[in-house]
Amino acid sequence: MFEAEADGLAALANAADVDGILLVPEVISVGPNHLALEWIGGRPDAGVPGDASERLGRGLARLHRHSSDSFGWHVDNWIGSLPQHNGRVGAEEGAGVFFAEQRLMPQLELAALRGSLPPGTANALEKVCSRLGELIPNEPPALVHGDLWNGNWTEDGKGNPWIYDCAVSYNHRESELAFTRLFGGFPPSFYAAYDEEWPRANGFEARVELWNLYPLLVHANLFGGSYGAQVARIAHRWA
Repeated sequence: MFEAEADGLAALANAADVDGILLVPEVISVGPNHLALEWIGGRPDAGVPGDASERLGRGLARLHRHSSDSFGWHVDNWIGSLPQHNGRVGAEEGAGVFFAEQRLMPQLELAALRGSLPPGTANALEKVCSRLGELIPNEPPALVHGDLWNGNWTEDGKGNPWIYDCAVSYNHRESELAFTRLFGGFPPSFYAAYDEEWPRANGFEARVELWNLYPLLVHANLFGGSYGAQVARIAHRWA
């Protein structure tokens, strides 16, 4: 797990260095049982000039411009404490195939073993997977952080945005932007800056819940509770 994260951080750092807006902590040491990273100073006091969330949005859009000829990654890695499958899917096959085969279906199989979902949800999710090719707009694979919620970035004492705790792959950029809407979301300045660099495609707002089936499935498998019911409601709407 730690070695996979170090690999992802290195990839993000190499891409971010080109653009010079986002910062990624350096890996100091990594092994089977540890990951030591460069220390990041805390957030500045309220009222400090600058808007790190604006820089984060701009930097993320530039990060997403780094592309590949396929969706996936050269190794499987982790989303939270669960395995994340990254089998390669050619760009010509489309993000829908990757999202179905490497994201939703593995979590659905795990949910079946753990009893994480209400009855009938699996059938609805399978129908959603069969429709993803028509539901998701065609875009090239984008380098994504993969677990970008409000707890996985910070602002240092100089107002610079830092990202960490990643689950890197080449995926559709909307999967990342939808993820940022979970658990409180990001400030409006983040989305405005992102759109200045690379506007989101028409219909994105409607697709947010579709993309978030993946992190919600992950949370259903990790924590149970109401996450399974959320997955069921979304799956039945899109089936």
